[in-house]
Amino acid sequence: MKGLFICSLGLLFSTHLLGQSPSQKIFPINFSKVAIEDNFWSPQLEKVATSTIDACVSYTEEKTGRIRNFEKVAKGSGQHEGIYYDDSDVYKAIEAIAYSLKNYPNQELEANTDQWIDKIAAAQQPDGYLNTYYTLNGLENRWKDMERHEDYCAGHLIEAGIAYYNTTGKDKLLKVAIKFADHIDNYFRIPNKPWVTGHEGIELALMKLYHQTNEKRYLQLADWFVEQRGKGHGVGKIWDEWKAPEYAQDDIPVRDQRKITGHAVRAMYLYSGVADIASETKDVGYVKTMDAIWDDVVNKHYYITGGIGAQGSNEGFGKPYDLPNESAYCETCASVGMVFWNQRMNMLSAQSKYIDVLERTLYNAAIDGISLTGNRFFYGNPLASDGNYERSEWFGTACCPSNIARLVSSLGSYIYSRSATDLYVNLFVGSETTVDLNKNEVFVKQSGNYPWNGNVSIEINLKKAKAFAVFLRIPGWLKEPVPGSLYHYKNNKTNNYTVTVNGKPIKAALIDGYLKINRKWKKGDKIDLNMDMEVQRIVSSDAMKANKNRVALQYGPIVYAVEDIDNPNAKDGLIIPENTEFKVSYKPDLLGGTNVIQFRAPIISNNLQEDKEITAIPYFLWNNRGKSKMQVWIPEEITDIGRNK
Repeated sequence: MKGLFICSLGLLFSTHLLGQSPSQKIFPINFSKVAIEDNFWSPQLEKVATSTIDACVSYTEEKTGRIRNFEKVAKGSGQHEGIYYDDSDVYKAIEAIAYSLKNYPNQELEANTDQWIDKIAAAQQPDGYLNTYYTLNGLENRWKDMERHEDYCAGHLIEAGIAYYNTTGKDKLLKVAIKFADHIDNYFRIPNKPWVTGHEGIELALMKLYHQTNEKRYLQLADWFVEQRGKGHGVGKIWDEWKAPEYAQDDIPVRDQRKITGHAVRAMYLYSGVADIASETKDVGYVKTMDAIWDDVVNKHYYITGGIGAQGSNEGFGKPYDLPNESAYCETCASVGMVFWNQRMNMLSAQSKYIDVLERTLYNAAIDGISLTGNRFFYGNPLASDGNYERSEWFGTACCPSNIARLVSSLGSYIYSRSATDLYVNLFVGSETTVDLNKNEVFVKQSGNYPWNGNVSIEINLKKAKAFAVFLRIPGWLKEPVPGSLYHYKNNKTNNYTVTVNGKPIKAALIDGYLKINRKWKKGDKIDLNMDMEVQRIVSSDAMKANKNRVALQYGPIVYAVEDIDNPNAKDGLIIPENTEFKVSYKPDLLGGTNVIQFRAPIISNNLQEDKEITAIPYFLWNNRGKSKMQVWIPEEITDIGRNK
């Protein structure tokens, strides 16, 4: 059936028993055990499995020298093509391919990927080292410059090896990754030779390898890498030339960090790894760090679309509340990292506020990075445009295409979680899964038309009646846009919801954002969650000067934007008066099928004011019909027209 995705093999956490993680409260149900049939997400999965993966393969194998570099190493001669971190793009492409093969089996694609893996394995050095840049330019220079991404590339190799093994059962790449990880451990941790990762990423990868193998040395190595930070060990461009160790989160030890700094992607990968380590070690210092930094992000550095990293100059964070719209950077990879980190924070705490942030980022800033056709990409994701910004076929630094591909392809991993005895429903995606709760198989089927409307049904089936709790997330957007103080609904207007079981209203406690429905479940039980959706006007904190006297529009979890292609002169002339009335309708023939918000409002052009019918589209869909001016934050007053930089 078109749009149905189902897998059988267990992936991450498959060998990781619940009792082995003393601090982790809940565990995600891996995408391999989740079948998705959803009006919103099935087309996204399909386009990634076809168009996006095709683009990744084409540019990796043919249009750039990434695969040729491995071939040259195996031959023992040749000049390196591209940038020193290009190996990582090959590994991310393989990881995305692995997830895609689960969703859409493709023998030709798998055979071609096997050939890539053969070439990668042939390029590995006898001691386990693997990096085409240094092997072709002189191995005597390896492990001298911490900014040269050797361990970052290793991290993506590890993630690719795990994903490909768990999808196909083929362990060649995983063995290569393990050999490289062992080389790093023998070279650095065991002799305790100082080393700071310039671009983090290996920490979370090593934790995945630990979960996969139960080999404790990988947990120890991940923790060792984190412990190296903030002690003055850094050597490389970041530390020597830029004199800015905070760029790589290396200014103070991780346990003492309380503010978000530096490069956004590096930060997200680091704190994802730290969360994984804390789940194993019960390290209270790490947890305090992450709690404080998370609060700093969502209260001072977080865009309404879920994007992070305001500045292009450092691809990262600037001053608190300095969140410009037209020059917003909001790298796609940073949004992917924000999803990673917030899932891990949710796993540690079982608090739904982290899924609220994950959902906002996923539905807005992250999928904005990929076009409707699946083969054009945003690197940065601004919240306003003068019409000169558009998606590209590829990039010199091509981290984003394969990164968004691996995120979308593994969507199933974010929908459900479990404890030993209870089920958690995090995202509202049409899907099916079977969960073993306390030696009792529970079949779960979710349906609805989210995010276009707020009606969700969840069927529970099991062979024998059993008592357990279903923790149903009540989305934070029903009450406020995001946790924290940056944004709120104007006039404190909120949406309501109702929950019934088998058609009858229930009484249940709301615990950390989850409605705990505790009962003896039997075959055919059905939960219905009905969430009112109304167009909400969002306003910013007064500290955010860029949005003064401006509003953003939101419907459910989706943030909307106004493009000039629908509304000529709107970017520089539209205002939304206080009494504006909004109408929402679904347009099946527009942009692949989407809700639009329509309203009548004045546009000022050439000193003339005229009321026009305005159409707002979901932010993630802008720039799919050619270049066009766009804005998310719209003035309420004439005096604020044009001030949107």
